[in-house]
Amino acid sequence: MSRPIIAILRGLTPPEAAPVGRALIEAGIDRIEVPLNSPDPLESIGILVREFGDNALIGAGTVLRSDEVDAVAGVGGRLIVSPNCDVDVVSHTRSLDLESWPGVFTPTEAFAALNAGATGLKLFPGSMAGPSGLAAMRAILPSGTQVYAVGGAGPENFDTWIKASADGFGIGSALYKPGLPVDEIGDHARRIVAAFDEAAG
Repeated sequence: MSRPIIAILRGLTPPEAAPVGRALIEAGIDRIEVPLNSPDPLESIGILVREFGDNALIGAGTVLRSDEVDAVAGVGGRLIVSPNCDVDVVSHTRSLDLESWPGVFTPTEAFAALNAGATGLKLFPGSMAGPSGLAAMRAILPSGTQVYAVGGAGPENFDTWIKASADGFGIGSALYKPGLPVDEIGDHARRIVAAFDEAAG
C-alpha cells in the first residue's frame, strides 16, 4: 500500500542510498527525494532508481533550475520537488513527463504553479502557513488539487493537517538524518506510517 508521504533524504550519501531506500520501502514509504544539496545527489538518485525504480517514485528535491531537471532525468529520476515556484522549472519538468511538486506559500504562487502544469503543490514552510492557512487556501484552489504539507507537519499532527485538507506530506529530519543507523531509519519510517494510517482512518 502506497502512502502520500515523500521521504526527504537531505544529506544522503551514495553508500547509504540502497540500504536506506530498502528500509523505507519495506516500512511502506515508496516516494523518495534526495535534495540536490546532498553529497553526490545524482549518484544516490541513480542508485535508488536502479535498485527500486520499479517499485518506488524516486527523484530530487531542492531543484531550482531546468538544467537540474535534465540532470535528474538523466539518471532516471521521475520526481522533481522544489522549495519555490519557478514556472520555467515546472513547465520543463512536465515537458519531460516527470512529476512536478513546486513549493508554494500564497494563492498567487499556487495558481502560477498549477497553470504551469504542476502535478501537485508543496505547501512550504508548512509551519508558517499552518493547517489554518491551508484550509483558507483550499477554498480557492481547483477541485482535486493535491497539496502536500512540508515543514512543521509530522506524526504528532498528521490528524490536524488532514482535517485541514492536506493530501500528503514531505517528511525530512523526523525520518532521516545523516549518519543515522539504517535500523533506526526503518523504525522511524514504521512509526510515521502507523501514525499516518491512524490519522487517515
